[in-house]
Amino acid sequence: MKNLVIVESPSKSKTIMKYLGSDFDVVSSKGHIRDLATTGKGGLGVDIAANFKPSYVVSDDKSDVVKSLKAKIKSADTVYLATDPDREGEAISWHLADELGLDLDKTQRVVFNEITKTAVLEAFNHPRHVDMDMVRSQEARRILDRILGFKLSKLLQAKIKSRSAGRVQSVALKLIVERENEIKNFVPVEKWAVTTKFKKDEIEFEAELSRFKGKSFKVKTKAETDEVLAQLRPEFTVTSIEEKDGKSEHRYPYITSTLQQDAANKLFFSAKKTMNVAQKLYDGSAQKDAQEGLITYMRTDSTRLSEQFVHSTRDHIEKTYGKAYVGSYKVKNEDNSQDAHEAIRPTHIHVTPESVKDTLSEDAYKLYALIYARTLASLMSAPKIKNMTVLLTQGDYDFSAKGSKVEFDGFYKVLGKYEQRQDKMLPKLSLEERLVSLGIEGKQSFTNPPSRYTEAKLIEVMEENGIGRPSTYATIVDTIVERAYVTLEKTETSKVKYFFPTEQGLLTDSKLGEHFSELINVEYTAKLEAQLDQIADGKLNQLEALTSFYDTFDQLLKQANDNMEKIQPTKTGRICPQCGHELVVRKGRFGDFTACSDYPTCKFIEKSENDKKEVELTGDACPTCGKPLVKRIGRFGPFVSCSDYPTCKYIFSETKVKSEPVATGEKCPVCGGDLVTRKGRFGPFVSCGNYPKCKYIKPREKKESSAKMNDESGS
Repeated sequence: MKNLVIVESPSKSKTIMKYLGSDFDVVSSKGHIRDLATTGKGGLGVDIAANFKPSYVVSDDKSDVVKSLKAKIKSADTVYLATDPDREGEAISWHLADELGLDLDKTQRVVFNEITKTAVLEAFNHPRHVDMDMVRSQEARRILDRILGFKLSKLLQAKIKSRSAGRVQSVALKLIVERENEIKNFVPVEKWAVTTKFKKDEIEFEAELSRFKGKSFKVKTKAETDEVLAQLRPEFTVTSIEEKDGKSEHRYPYITSTLQQDAANKLFFSAKKTMNVAQKLYDGSAQKDAQEGLITYMRTDSTRLSEQFVHSTRDHIEKTYGKAYVGSYKVKNEDNSQDAHEAIRPTHIHVTPESVKDTLSEDAYKLYALIYARTLASLMSAPKIKNMTVLLTQGDYDFSAKGSKVEFDGFYKVLGKYEQRQDKMLPKLSLEERLVSLGIEGKQSFTNPPSRYTEAKLIEVMEENGIGRPSTYATIVDTIVERAYVTLEKTETSKVKYFFPTEQGLLTDSKLGEHFSELINVEYTAKLEAQLDQIADGKLNQLEALTSFYDTFDQLLKQANDNMEKIQPTKTGRICPQCGHELVVRKGRFGDFTACSDYPTCKFIEKSENDKKEVELTGDACPTCGKPLVKRIGRFGPFVSCSDYPTCKYIFSETKVKSEPVATGEKCPVCGGDLVTRKGRFGPFVSCGNYPKCKYIKPREKKESSAKMNDESGS
């Protein structure tokens, strides 16, 4: 009889099994085993009239998993649920217990923030029960998303042919559209500046007009600029030299949002890619030998570090870089932080990126190195920066020149690779020193519109406004792109991609704004997130929160059903060749298409340009009916089919057309038959012409074989 441990991922189960020994059997649920049904009134899987009672069903792809788990439970003394340490993980544990018929009072729940032997064994020494407040919070979120998503998406599909709407995704779209409108409506403001250049000791520097008669002053127009320039001469006098210590903002360890932002800006990773790679670093599967997790749990909004880790890391910093580099430990938690567990950090500070580089993929190494450097920096002393401001005066005009120099690098010692900082040097100057200008000029410029959101910036704004949670940022971004509400595109001057709303995205946001502005806005979405946090903390009743939301939503939905204008198909002015009604352009899943306005009575659809192209005969006969085979162009490229389609539906990919073997002039060493060259999955190969009677294949030369394999994978 064994203790049964159920975790989420198979890779995690292999790692944990090593720590627990033969008395434990560690198995995986492979994520959620069930979800809300799509049956019942409106297909919601939620009985709203019965106090929002949910109906759960086992997912189609998890029936075998559940069957296997039930069999294992029968022979287990104790069952431990060791799913992820957040609300979603807590809910998975409860669903497992409920579906498998486990007694919650006897079932053990273990939670660990890192997959290391010490952390896992400690968790098993201090098990607890499933936290039902956290479960109710996750369930409330799922019910909210199902009701709003199903009902609102159905409305938008019927009225404007939009594919979906969501509690958080629609607010993210709103942010992008609002920024696009700001850019569209932006009016540039003209600016002017008067600057002069100097050179001393081979150092060239610039000064800008900043004061007139001792008071702050800036030119605003070309006329003012010309007036100033007419009064100035080349010679200036140094009248003030001021030095101040600069301040460097503390670098906190990563939370989910800041990791996604930095990985986007510094590694050019998408949020989804960052989380996928981080998951492997956490569960141990990133390393080829899968020893243990390299980082702590990657879904967190807390910058807290364990006392033991802080102590060991400060020792590491002192031994590696010197005592002067050891800094203080600071925590920065926002008001909406759940503070469920630590920041994202290496599980062991002595496991440097270089020491595991050979066991990691390139992406995993890059992300681990970034996390490692940022964690070290959070416990290192700040750089010491000296800022200098010099005033160069001529008459009533003061010109200001600024410089800075890093006198002690501090945490730049480890962040230098990611945060490039260059000194802006000024030469050594003294009071009353006279300098001759290299040239004085007036510069015109204009204010710039705000930048469009990058993926990193959108996540930052969502976090600042309390929209979504660490586990949802990447999914939200993926959803609005997949729904074709926005595109992510590079500009000519940038390596990163920016969000551009599509026509359908603009239309969707406009209609939601007209009819659901009370719900689809930043403030209300943040309020709902706060309520979910309160449910998790046991401070708010789940039913109270759901009722409050639904009363408002249902009223707005009824009004929108009555008042939202249905987008009509665009008339073409042409007549349907089958029934005589007018042809119209409709929106479909794969874009616009032209069809009869009398649908569904008449189901005529006009062929696309690709369909109209003349087919090309292949010269071969259809093996099914004997009629000619032709080449056609479909959605996924060229293919070969019968010319009598759709009567004869013979079809196959052009790439599957087999070529005839070519004789090499050599003899088979096994049977004496002729050797021939054939085309295979990995390129040409030489084999016996008597195949399948003789299955001899000539070995490839190693270099040739390797090169061909590389070509195949590269293509």
